[in-house]
Amino acid sequence: MPLNIVLIEPEIPNNTGNIGRLALASGSRLHLVKPFGFEISDARLKRAGLDYWKHLDIQYYDSSEAFFSKHKNANMAFFSSHGHKSHWEIPFAEEQFLIFGKESVGLPKSLLESQRDLLYKIPLFSEHIRSLNLANSVGIVVYEGLRQLR
Repeated sequence: MPLNIVLIEPEIPNNTGNIGRLALASGSRLHLVKPFGFEISDARLKRAGLDYWKHLDIQYYDSSEAFFSKHKNANMAFFSSHGHKSHWEIPFAEEQFLIFGKESVGLPKSLLESQRDLLYKIPLFSEHIRSLNLANSVGIVVYEGLRQLR
């Protein structure tokens, strides 16, 4: 598996379903960190993920602490509109973990502060937009990573 997509407390089932489909298409593993803003059985999640959900390589975690404890030595990149480096600057590597926050507020402030050197953003070229949709952001980063790895 080239990449690991990590969603910290995702809130919108349609985004998570689309990201699940993207994970399968890109050969990536999906990591979902609770609490979720929906039930895994939510019809919107299944609709967005279509019938692909059963084929996903997916791992669930009860908390951020559980996730980071299990993967404490992993190669990680964190994403936020508060990042100072572009996603084009990430030194992508096999098995890299790509960490995304929840749709409403992004990553917790504690992570933004503690992971400042590993914090990246997707450049926005309009002053009229604050952020991109989570599923779109994951797609941009994952395929840039695949491009660099191949």
